[in-house]
Amino acid sequence: MTIRPQKTKFQIIIVDNFKTLSNWALNPWRRYSFALVIFFIGYFFGSSLGMISAVYNLMDPLSALISVLIIEILIKIRRALLIDKNKKFFLLITDFLRIGLLYGFFTESLKLL
Repeated sequence: MTIRPQKTKFQIIIVDNFKTLSNWALNPWRRYSFALVIFFIGYFFGSSLGMISAVYNLMDPLSALISVLIIEILIKIRRALLIDKNKKFFLLITDFLRIGLLYGFFTESLKLL
């Protein structure tokens, strides 16, 4: 028999907020509007990182490293969410965040040409 550790207050609050968000997003309009907001947040961060690296020419390798790390972390999270079929909403959110980041990077690269 294994003894499970006690849940902390922080862990209970985070898990409850994720469950509340999933229940709130059962309505398709809410789900896709929240996904669209996440897409725009990803686009904002992608374009911001592109603008910052354009201003400081010395930061190009660092910003490329940060960009790749963020995208790779989102891909790892996506793989973990694919295993659990009950977390389709969080899979949708990570996909939209990743697509928003890539779209922001792409539009900033077109501006720099």
